[in-house]
Amino acid sequence: MTEETLDDRAVVSAQLGREARGMIDVAWRCPCGRPGVALTAPRLSDGTPFPTTFYLTCPNAVAACSRLEASHLMTDMTARLREDMALASAYAGAHEAYLAARARLGEVSEIAGVSAGGMPDRVKCLHALVGHALAAGPGVNPLGDEALALIGRFWEPDCAPRLTSGGRRSHRRPGRKETP
Repeated sequence: MTEETLDDRAVVSAQLGREARGMIDVAWRCPCGRPGVALTAPRLSDGTPFPTTFYLTCPNAVAACSRLEASHLMTDMTARLREDMALASAYAGAHEAYLAARARLGEVSEIAGVSAGGMPDRVKCLHALVGHALAAGPGVNPLGDEALALIGRFWEPDCAPRLTSGGRRSHRRPGRKETP
């Protein structure tokens, strides 16, 4: 991770189309050099608990995850968790790794034991799993890694054209409820 700068915060805000809330740092950068995953505080400045520690912001990755979610991949992944005990065990390990990473930022009792993306029992949000996989690196989140493999080289074309001059994204992220 790198120390968050005002430029990074401005880029993340432009990627989101609004001010980034709770951003502590950049957890992963796209090969283009821009922030791609924001490290977010477990409690926002207004006191709201926020379980999504690794918030995917790269517009190309967000769009690719949305396409995968629309394909019902999450339903298939959840079914596999019930059938494949090795996968379920690895996914439970990803959940524990996520909780440990967030605990290093601070404990928030309201979200104790809650990670993101549906871990450890189901797949609810590929954006969260991909954000975790990018920030943690390969081998930590098996379903995040799998989604990344399906997405491929999402940073091509460069992320910059996905932003308009007004700082607004040129596409919407359907189904996103949490906002850093």
